[in-house]
Amino acid sequence: MDLAEKLRNFIQRRRNARDDANGWYWGDSCPRCEANLTLQKGFETSLPYWICQGCHQMLINPNLEQESDIVWICDGCGGYLNLQEGFSESCGTWKCTECGFENEINAKMIFASEDERQATQRNPYLGLSVTDVQKVLTYVSMGEVGSSENVIRVRNCETGDIKIKKLLKTYDRSIFDYLLQHPVPGMPQVEELYESRNCLIVIEEYVEGCTLESLLACGPISYDRSIVIAKEICRILDALHNIETPIIHRDVKPANIIIRPDGSVCLLDMNVAKWYDPDDTDDTRHLGTRDYAAPEQAGFGLSGSTTKSDIYALGILLNVMLTGQLPKARRAEGPVWDIIERCIRLNAEERFTAGELAQALEKLTENSVC
Repeated sequence: MDLAEKLRNFIQRRRNARDDANGWYWGDSCPRCEANLTLQKGFETSLPYWICQGCHQMLINPNLEQESDIVWICDGCGGYLNLQEGFSESCGTWKCTECGFENEINAKMIFASEDERQATQRNPYLGLSVTDVQKVLTYVSMGEVGSSENVIRVRNCETGDIKIKKLLKTYDRSIFDYLLQHPVPGMPQVEELYESRNCLIVIEEYVEGCTLESLLACGPISYDRSIVIAKEICRILDALHNIETPIIHRDVKPANIIIRPDGSVCLLDMNVAKWYDPDDTDDTRHLGTRDYAAPEQAGFGLSGSTTKSDIYALGILLNVMLTGQLPKARRAEGPVWDIIERCIRLNAEERFTAGELAQALEKLTENSVC
């Protein structure tokens, strides 16, 4: 079916819906599913359009005068372009007067139903060039990783290489651009980036191993191994915290740490990472994971997130590795508790830096050997 025929059928279905409704008028039952519109939350008879909450199809007020039975919706804010003064279906492009988004007024953007439109809007590749779509599609899905549908193990059908593809809704593109050009030892190598209207598509190195979360599901980890893992995380964080403008990870937790088959540690997931700004008095968005996020990440600190926020999370993590529980439930025993306690102090300025923490853990190890 060509586009013109699709459009004709679409318009005819709207007209038939009105005819079949036997005099349906705005405010009565939906002509498609017969749901009572007046009982649907937010409905008013003065509305020009309404998406029926029964069948999820868009209905047009029969008394509305417009060029055709097509509703043009802004891709930026979802506003109705038809109602904006000066709008015409023949204008080619239209700048939304509500949000300023430049919309393409093209017959290719016409959908037969609201469900079809919503499905297109959810497409992670929406807005990518044909070339970029072709590059992304060279990676064939091998299944989701863990419980996240947005983290996918993929295989490059040209080279056979196994990679990870992430579809990120929350991210700072500039951080991923930096990591693409400046790999950090102990973190997956970012290899390709594609930004669509809906998400950032990240192709990165696939790291073999098991998460620390999986290991902890079997119980606490031995003292020596816990200290080694914590020191390796310190090394990774020290690299992030000591670039010209420090990067704060903001989500150090068991699920984001992989132990490779050789025992080395890898820190994952930079989607909530941010650049350190000494002028921040509070995080714009309070992101992180409950129990591991520092007080300042939830708006309860003396400043916005700093590099010391990652040290707080690592202190909690070290206690969990040693005891299987959070510090508020059970504290680690011995001198290591003094280190953990300093990591998780309310005042971020009193916590270790990553380098200082690594030295304290190393000294602890030396003393235990002696």
